[in-house]
Amino acid sequence: MIDNDQLKDLLLKENYLTASDIKAAEKIASSYKMTLADALLSEGLITKDLLGAALAEKFGVPYLDLKKEKIVPEYLEMIPEAVARTFRFVPVDKVDDKIRIAMVDPADLSAIHLAEKRLGERIEGCFTLEQDYEDALSYYGGSLADEFSEIIKLLGDEDLSLEDRDEATIKIVDLLLEKGYSAKASDIHIEPGVDKIVVRFRIDGVMHRVLTMDKTLADLVMTRIKVMSKLRTDEHRSAQDGKLKFDYNGKDIDVRVSIVPITGGENTVLRLLSAKTHNLNLPNVGLGEANFKKVKRAIVKPHGMILVTGPTGSGKTTTLYAVLNILNKEEVHIATIEDPVEYAIDGISQIQVDNKTNLTFAAGLRSILRQDPDIIMIGEIRDAETANIAVNSALTGHLVLSTLHTNDSPTALPRLLDMGIEPFLIASTVNMVIAQRLVRKNCEKCRVSSKLSEDELLIIENEPAIQKWLKSKNYKDAKKINVFKGKGCRICDYTGYQGRIGIFEVLEVDNKIRKMIMDKKDSSLIMEEARNNGMTTMLEDGLEKVLEGVTSIEEVLRVTRD
Repeated sequence: MIDNDQLKDLLLKENYLTASDIKAAEKIASSYKMTLADALLSEGLITKDLLGAALAEKFGVPYLDLKKEKIVPEYLEMIPEAVARTFRFVPVDKVDDKIRIAMVDPADLSAIHLAEKRLGERIEGCFTLEQDYEDALSYYGGSLADEFSEIIKLLGDEDLSLEDRDEATIKIVDLLLEKGYSAKASDIHIEPGVDKIVVRFRIDGVMHRVLTMDKTLADLVMTRIKVMSKLRTDEHRSAQDGKLKFDYNGKDIDVRVSIVPITGGENTVLRLLSAKTHNLNLPNVGLGEANFKKVKRAIVKPHGMILVTGPTGSGKTTTLYAVLNILNKEEVHIATIEDPVEYAIDGISQIQVDNKTNLTFAAGLRSILRQDPDIIMIGEIRDAETANIAVNSALTGHLVLSTLHTNDSPTALPRLLDMGIEPFLIASTVNMVIAQRLVRKNCEKCRVSSKLSEDELLIIENEPAIQKWLKSKNYKDAKKINVFKGKGCRICDYTGYQGRIGIFEVLEVDNKIRKMIMDKKDSSLIMEEARNNGMTTMLEDGLEKVLEGVTSIEEVLRVTRD
């Protein structure tokens, strides 16, 4: 394996990157507890293909991008998943007289010898990036229910010792966490019914039922989760919130736990948090070049407010963290008040809201102002008191970042009016409003080019806004437009989608819009003025991504329709 120092030396020696690029990536890697390679990729300092080719050359083997390779099922069946995980390789295909295997560490001769023995043919070891290897493991399939069946059957044995019962319960919870993380689920829902427990994963914003268990296992599973999260095991009638950590292939994964009593028992939601999956780069989360330039203009201003709006689960916090990552420099003091603190960042003072000790957003914000900050991030403006302190902070020389729950960027301004903030204060402080949603991305492994379907053409016919946009782009016949769609494969669990990306609407508050705020103009008029100034709506940004093959029309409409 190549460690961070060896990778750094390689990239500098071969002039792939400059010393300043490496230094910036090392800071990110340290802050978010990532490898140097992951930091370089997340920051867009090097492309995946270039990094893979550079490392493969160091090993003296070919590079394989597994998202572009077709894995032969016959070879996969000959290498058990446990072996593939232990030796960190997957068989791919046969070229000439050798079977190619994609390896995280091509220098591991024991893995090559084992592959030769199991496959019975000559082997060519190739290098692949770790994330591609992790994704390829999903080809092994196997339902969660299959893996649980033996454990659940064991727990049904009345003669089972208490020690063995505890061990089996631990395995159930560990499997839930491991499978949820490997499936890239953001949340694991454990929902009690009349006689069954239903487990669902939220993957790319959509809920998937993955397992049904007998209700008799509820107490065992819940007790284990409470013990791991340091919650009261004897409390069943009050809501409890906690946190736990679990190890996944040597990585510490943070999990936020919420338990709420309902009529059928206790409903549990486990939110999986990982610095590795947290996208640190604004362009990578979906902010296009033109919008990125606007945001960069706003965040270099020494004071004022930048608001990010959208419903719960629309990626607002990710955007704020990506902005903070740009602003996090030695010469400034950044402080945040959050509920909860989802990702720890070196060099930033982060405060966790705690209503039990009366540490609310407003109280925490007052405390922050006594800490001499330059930049303040407020997790959410929920009430008039917080809004008032935030606006006054922006007015007195601080750059304030926060989120609001509104449908689009123009309606954020009247929302502050509703909170009792004077128009002249809003006009004087708000520099930018970013509205966003998350859409599922087409699976890169199985996406294919195609014409619009009859259903999609019907959607366009009934959506005047789409027709208007297509005309502005000189598309005269929608039937001739090429788009991409995922056919469905094991990598994307046959959904055709894998991962999510943001679609954005960035409103810059200029002098004309400031005057409209002062005059309490309707949000529709502010929207019209912003459009005249070149603002792209979320719908239009989404349609651009459709034409680029990133997502589908159905996805864009799913998240932009009110």
